[in-house]
Amino acid sequence: MVSVSMMLARGSWRPFRRYLSSIWRIMSAAGPTSVVSGAVQYRDTGRITEQEIAVSPTNQQVATHAFLRGMYEDGYFPDHVVDKGKAILLRLCERIEAERPSDLAALYVLTEAATEEFNTLEADFEAAGSGIETTAREMIAEDFWFVASAYGFAEADAEELVAARDW
Repeated sequence: MVSVSMMLARGSWRPFRRYLSSIWRIMSAAGPTSVVSGAVQYRDTGRITEQEIAVSPTNQQVATHAFLRGMYEDGYFPDHVVDKGKAILLRLCERIEAERPSDLAALYVLTEAATEEFNTLEADFEAAGSGIETTAREMIAEDFWFVASAYGFAEADAEELVAARDW
């Protein structure tokens, strides 16, 4: 992989500059309105266009982890809804990396918000003829603990991580 400094040292800065200019034009055209799971959404006079910008967790354990694998393997859980659950967990990782919680209390605030998103997702599961039942609860809670552990909070209480759950 060629780094920016290597490109500049070789004098091939023009393509990089064009690339940055194009990104800047996209971003400054209307200004970002929100970031949703690695996609920055821009509002432009009433219509929303989505520009994919890769924002993935930098933690290697997280980057290679197969979130909610058991739910994907079970036909009872529709993949398009499980995808939403995976996105919730990835957003949690992004928030942990951005906010860098200093203690368990700060981590629990972040996991509570993600748990609330799963509470809302329950309606999507039900609409698809599924639900967050015992097996799913365990898989989701395990992935919350995995995230906590991957970011140095192995002592986190698994029940406390999802204490706000309605499922």
